[in-house]
Amino acid sequence: MSSSVLWYLSRSTGMVLLVLLSFTAVLGILIHSRARVQWLPSFAVTGLHRNASLLAVVLLVIHVATAVLDPFVSISWLSVVVPFTSHYEPVWMGLGALSLDIMLAVVVTSLLRERIGHRTWRAVHVLNYAMYPLAVVHGIGAASDLQSGVLLLISVVCVAAVAGAAGWRLVDALRHVPPRRRVVVQLAAAEAVGTRR
Repeated sequence: MSSSVLWYLSRSTGMVLLVLLSFTAVLGILIHSRARVQWLPSFAVTGLHRNASLLAVVLLVIHVATAVLDPFVSISWLSVVVPFTSHYEPVWMGLGALSLDIMLAVVVTSLLRERIGHRTWRAVHVLNYAMYPLAVVHGIGAASDLQSGVLLLISVVCVAAVAGAAGWRLVDALRHVPPRRRVVVQLAAAEAVGTRR
């Protein structure tokens, strides 16, 4: 396979992966919020989320394999899973490796969900909120063609969709806190903000 074919495969799967991860993130937020997709029953939304996630894993394997096999750049298999060890674009590849590691943890715990329990699965699954921005920054930093034009616009739309859904979920969750717990939740949030400063 020629270097240009591998390059195009790596870039195109990375871009489709960004769109698919954004779609999956928004679906995940809808599943675990009070919102419901009116035209689909909840089991169908859950199935769509699961299948989109599995497709994302397949695209990720293709994306990583084509990047490593491309002779134009030097990316080792080790640097794919061990963050910040790549000689080629160490920061951007390191962020991609972190994102990959988180996705692998989420996939493995999802496959073992019945054995490890819902609480453990949920704790690991929440890491998707870290994985997504790491993947986005990796893509924009590593791919110069994502830094302007239509591809940057697609990236911005994807990020805006996920940020909007996450923000809506947070506001909706706070709005549905029982009245007797609102003061406790607000004090805890204020304390968390205060300790960060």
